Amino acid sequence: MAVKKKATKKAKKSIKKKTKKAVKKVAKKKTVKKATVKKTAKKKATKKKTAKKKAKRKPQGAAVQLLTPSPELAAVVGKKPLPRTQVTKKLWIYIKKNKLQDAKNRRMINADEKLKLVFGGKKQVNMFEMTKLVSKHLLK
Repeated sequence: MAVKKKATKKAKKSIKKKTKKAVKKVAKKKTVKKATVKKTAKKKATKKKTAKKKAKRKPQGAAVQLLTPSPELAAVVGKKPLPRTQVTKKLWIYIKKNKLQDAKNRRMINADEKLKLVFGGKKQVNMFEMTKLVSKHLLK
């Protein structure tokens, strides 16, 4: 509590000093009412403090790390190194495009010839098991 009060007192003092300087400058140049000069000087002093902005947060860690897909997975996703999130996204695009999601149980994925290689020869895989099997095909 005491720290905040000191900080605000310091800020008010600095604004007062700036307004006094601005009043003196204007008084030398023109004959203007001091009240209007003080208001404009206070606005300028407070605007300078609020102008600072924080930089955007950059993502870190395993979610952004580029991984190279194996040749089997590259047939579905592409050869370029991608983060794990993009690999999953492209896999789902491929599954929906080729209508490989089971009609009755939407959690199951029916593998075609390309996906059978990725899924270890299994014809049908659970969507949660799919991510486990795909992670084996991602190389650092």
